[in-house]
Amino acid sequence: MSAFTAACWQLEVTTMGPEKQLHRLERALDQLSQKACRLLVLPEMWLCGFSFPELGTLALRTPYAIAQWQEWCRRTSMVLVGSMPEVEGGNLFNTSYVVDANGELAGRYRKSHLFSPNGEHLRFAAGRDLLVCNTRVGRLGILICYDLRFPEVCRRLTLDGAQVLCVSALWPSVRIHHWDLLLRARALENQVFVLGCNGCGADGDLHYGGSSAIVRPTGECLGSASENEECIVAVIDLREVESFRRAIPCWNDRREDLYGNLGG
Repeated sequence: MSAFTAACWQLEVTTMGPEKQLHRLERALDQLSQKACRLLVLPEMWLCGFSFPELGTLALRTPYAIAQWQEWCRRTSMVLVGSMPEVEGGNLFNTSYVVDANGELAGRYRKSHLFSPNGEHLRFAAGRDLLVCNTRVGRLGILICYDLRFPEVCRRLTLDGAQVLCVSALWPSVRIHHWDLLLRARALENQVFVLGCNGCGADGDLHYGGSSAIVRPTGECLGSASENEECIVAVIDLREVESFRRAIPCWNDRREDLYGNLGG
């Protein structure tokens, strides 16, 4: 489909338990389906937050959460994207899952850039692969929070055919101006849509900044959120990607002889 309704649900990410968050998500999906929404992006670790001592145990609930997603996606014809803890081979990952509108698991992406200032690299294993997946709404490139600071990631995803970049994050309010700038820059420099869904609320002394946004390939915002819990909705027309690339042909004017093709 060339045009569809997409949303970012900027919810308060808490450590109060997966069941509460799943119940809230089911209600939100029912409401969004009435608006014919076809893509919903959730924050990073939306299911349980960064309760580090308990994440290994909480990760055991992730398969159940995915099964619920699959049922709900079939019922609502919606594509879901969001990050949850995953345990495999004795390692803990911060993994973003993509469930397609038919309930099939379209892909999973393990966060590859771990935020060392707060010790993520000591608690999680880093992912080794990037992800662009085919879905009913188009080709989605998946990122998690800190990945947004690395322009190579977004360029690689768009070289691999991503039309929409979906970013799940728990970005703190103290650096929220970085988030705002990077979302628009990644959309503009790659000439793609970017859906950045941040969390809100607080975890101890750490306050999450909200400011989720849906950004056009031109760098203009179709919708943006405050710092409070809310859902932003906008219509995405994928034809804008090609029309903007024709108007300003950055992709044709690239100089791979100077800087290579980034592994393509």
